[in-house]
Amino acid sequence: MVLALCIGAGSLLYTNQLANRLANQERNKVELWANGTKFLATSEDPNADLSFVFEVVKANTTIPLVLTDGDDNIISLRNFDEEKSEDPEYQLEQLRKIKGHNESIEIELYGGTKNFIHYDNSDLYYQLKYYPYVSLGIISIFILVAYFAFSFARKAEQDQVWVGLAKETAHQLGTPLSSLIAWVEYLKLKNVDPVILADMKKDVSRLETITERFSKIGSVPDLVPANLADVLNESVDYMQTRSSKKVAFTLLTDEVKDAQIPMNIPLFAWVIENLCRNAIDAMEGGGAIKVGAIDQGTKVAIDVSDTGKGIARSKFETVFQPGYTSKKRGWGLGLSLTRRIVEQYHSGKIIVKQSEIGKGTTFRITLNKA
Repeated sequence: MVLALCIGAGSLLYTNQLANRLANQERNKVELWANGTKFLATSEDPNADLSFVFEVVKANTTIPLVLTDGDDNIISLRNFDEEKSEDPEYQLEQLRKIKGHNESIEIELYGGTKNFIHYDNSDLYYQLKYYPYVSLGIISIFILVAYFAFSFARKAEQDQVWVGLAKETAHQLGTPLSSLIAWVEYLKLKNVDPVILADMKKDVSRLETITERFSKIGSVPDLVPANLADVLNESVDYMQTRSSKKVAFTLLTDEVKDAQIPMNIPLFAWVIENLCRNAIDAMEGGGAIKVGAIDQGTKVAIDVSDTGKGIARSKFETVFQPGYTSKKRGWGLGLSLTRRIVEQYHSGKIIVKQSEIGKGTTFRITLNKA
């Protein structure tokens, strides 16, 4: 890109020099035309050979010019549209257009009378002047298209890696999970404490949910209308029972207790759990998490707030990029997957609504109602 810019700048500089040289040559031609016109108007010798002068005057076929008197009354036009040149309004319009383009040339006649030549540059001059800008524009568009094509290809390749990793993880979890299910059924026959078996079944069920989530990455999930309040309540309850007592959870869903949202429940529950888990990490094990839902007519907004260390405003978008993490461990995929689930799978929107260093962060999810 630097090389392309250097070539473009060099081309622009060179063509500008050529355009300036052409402009000087055209002014010399107009001055020559002015001198020829003056000679024809003031010559007193009836035997003078004026053929060369006539040729000079006739030679200008490319430079538009208007000859006026000292009061800007138009005497003649040259190299304009022949069909319109006799129209006074057209003449005045052309004079207004070209009057400021170049410094007018004065022709002094008898008795101090003066005429003025106002002229524009030729089409060749403007083509030469603007050609590098057009070329740079085309080159810039080409570079942008190439850049976006490369970025898209790279992103598609990265997506294939993550999708493959997720599906392989789901596949690898399948075998030990089947074994665990069998062991739970076997332990039932051995009269193991039912409380222990119930806890084991919960954990096995949890593993099944995780496996299902990973298997859905890269596929288009089925969305069915679900009660948002129930999904939020179940997700928050799950996180609360597995978090430190130093973390206080608050759930506010009264506004949306009847709201039906098209969603894939396992994936959306993953979103809420990811946000809550990040909040717990940001608070270093102690603080308050508030999950609130707001009715916005055809949409609902879900805010997940914490009292953690906060996010710098410059990182509001960066936190959603794959690989970004502020923790010493982890792959930095949580918020990236969260955004994908919300925006690509549920046609919603997730943003960092607000954050203040040392005071906390609020993430907002916006979803359409069923």
